[in-house]
Amino acid sequence: MSAGKYRKEHNCLNCGSHVESHYCSNCGQPNLELKESFWGFISHSIAHYFHFDNKFFQTLTPLLTKPGQVTLDYLAGKRARYINPVSMYIFVSIVYFLVAYSPEHSTNNDEHIDTKTRVQQKATLDTVNSKLEKAGILGKAPGIANKVKAEIKEDLDRSTFKTLGFKEQAIVLVDLKKQQKANKSDSLEKVIKRFSTIHNDRNDSTYDAYLSRQNTLPLIERDNWFKRMATKRSISIGQKSEVIQETLEHNRPKQYFLLMPLLALFIMWNFRKNHIYYLDHLIFTIHGMTAYFIVSIFTKPFMKYIFGEDSIISNLIGLAIIVWICWYMFNALKIFYQRKKVIGKMIMIFILYAIAFKLTEMLMLNLIYYVAT
Repeated sequence: MSAGKYRKEHNCLNCGSHVESHYCSNCGQPNLELKESFWGFISHSIAHYFHFDNKFFQTLTPLLTKPGQVTLDYLAGKRARYINPVSMYIFVSIVYFLVAYSPEHSTNNDEHIDTKTRVQQKATLDTVNSKLEKAGILGKAPGIANKVKAEIKEDLDRSTFKTLGFKEQAIVLVDLKKQQKANKSDSLEKVIKRFSTIHNDRNDSTYDAYLSRQNTLPLIERDNWFKRMATKRSISIGQKSEVIQETLEHNRPKQYFLLMPLLALFIMWNFRKNHIYYLDHLIFTIHGMTAYFIVSIFTKPFMKYIFGEDSIISNLIGLAIIVWICWYMFNALKIFYQRKKVIGKMIMIFILYAIAFKLTEMLMLNLIYYVAT
């Protein structure tokens, strides 16, 4: 690495100690001249960058290809070639969460939904009319053509009905029932049945609607106070599911970070006969989580932005990641703890971590719910 021009004086500018050579033996600062040329400043900065870059790749390659070996070397004192485990974890985890967890904000277009629906309905009916005319069905069989158009219009009206609020749906149903009672129309009765099904499905979509339905029931059939509170919470989470999910994903880094010492504790319990310090288990865990984040940095963008999260290829990539995690964990445990039979302990560690992950996620959801409401 380029050092620049060294000072002739032997006093350290940082701590004041005597400098025998080019570096202070007390604080480690190089004894360089303060004034340097522009190109000297640039070359010195680049040298520092590539020094870090070199150490990063010296750590990255064995971390991914030789599970457990980096931890063994680091604890054995071979640290000059590797980046500090915590420093590398912080850097990689920041990149990972920027790539993997970028929630998409959906815009609310409720104000334009009626206009949009009407335009779609008109365009669909116009298309049907033109195609029926071209096929010559309008003139030859007007009854069939009218039936087809009526069914299409009913489907479109049904989609419009779904966009209405609970109270608006109830008003529409009352009006349709009045019309059906006056006209005795069989077709209108079918429409009422279909609309009633949609309305009933949405019956408890709001807490007010739930209370309204409860008030229509006999007193003995109504839910008790505890059930009502549980239902209110469930409905509120459903209504705010997007905000709650987005907040949850935003707090994933904290969850992973807080669970890491717990994962190290699970590993220590399973390998307590090795009689090593908890800190050693923690460094092993940090290296393993860092390796997982690095692999995810390269795979998540393909799954999320290129192939789509629900595509077959993304599912195959997800399966490959699970296989890689099992392979990595098996080899890391075997090499670091010098054990041949680790499958049972590995499965136990996965189970304990999955339980801890689920419990902390439920806790986070409850905290987010109470803050959001």
